[in-house]
Amino acid sequence: MFISLLMSEKNIFIDPTITVEIMGSNNTNINRLINAFPKLKVVTRGNELILFGTNAEIAEFEDKLQQMYMYFEKYGKLTRQDVEILVTNSDEERFSRESAKESEASIIVHGNHGKIIKAKTKNQQKLVDSVNKHDMIFAIGPAGTGKTYTAVALAVKALKNKEIRRIILTRPAVEAGENLGFLPGDLRDKLDPYLQPLYDALRDMIPPQKLALYLEDKTIEIAPLAFMRGRTLDNAYVILDEAQNATEGQLKMFLTRMGMNAKFFITGDVTQVDLPRNQNSGLIQSMRILKNIKNIAFVILDTSDVVRHHLVTKIIDAYQIEDDSKFKPKKPLENDNI
Repeated sequence: MFISLLMSEKNIFIDPTITVEIMGSNNTNINRLINAFPKLKVVTRGNELILFGTNAEIAEFEDKLQQMYMYFEKYGKLTRQDVEILVTNSDEERFSRESAKESEASIIVHGNHGKIIKAKTKNQQKLVDSVNKHDMIFAIGPAGTGKTYTAVALAVKALKNKEIRRIILTRPAVEAGENLGFLPGDLRDKLDPYLQPLYDALRDMIPPQKLALYLEDKTIEIAPLAFMRGRTLDNAYVILDEAQNATEGQLKMFLTRMGMNAKFFITGDVTQVDLPRNQNSGLIQSMRILKNIKNIAFVILDTSDVVRHHLVTKIIDAYQIEDDSKFKPKKPLENDNI
């Protein structure tokens, strides 16, 4: 009778957006944790755990489960081997294996399945460093230099660290030699192809179910640039991608949406402007008129930063030679001058 009074029952619900990752395939992760508590009776029902045991045992089980959450949040993965370390090792030893592989200072964020996302080139590292010192960053360079990917990684990191409440990703809906009106579907169907690179980056960094929830509750918002008009963007990390296709008026509109506790990241390639001939690129104008404003950083990337197939660098160089042969005036694209 005395023993029964010491026993308690408690229901725990695993976050449904990461149930599979925490529980493991065929419940291998959670079963390893359960096996570490032979005196505790645990019944699993979907994402629900029903615990029956002493208060001390239940508290210790909850602590280990919380460590599993923290590990997955930090590294984007949770294997049975990881659970083994969490169950058997002390706090001081828990992350030593991962720290030995990678310097934490160089990592932006851990993506899905333990993918390590970090700056791969000198200028990408300048982007990372600039975020710590500036509230508005312009990343300007050719295709494949990781401008957008790095910006999204920094935004996801800020969201995970609760430095901001939401991420807003936007692009101008400008056709690159194609006609938007001829695409099938409603407005969202027409716009999604233009925003696909942003979705692709997010899918690398956030578990699918959690990403779907973030998109549904607007924690992460992806929208065309025109939808930014009239808004004030507070407590947000805001990325404008393909900014070379924003007109002068559009870019001014976007930049003046900046609210309190906000980071603005503007990416673009001034060699790939798809605007009609009678419209000027707002990105080119901003490089000229904003370069001396304190707390705005301009980071210029070049072909040495290309992280795609090695042919991409050669293609960019070939087009640059062709452009130079037409005696086009050289754009001010040196880091030291901006």
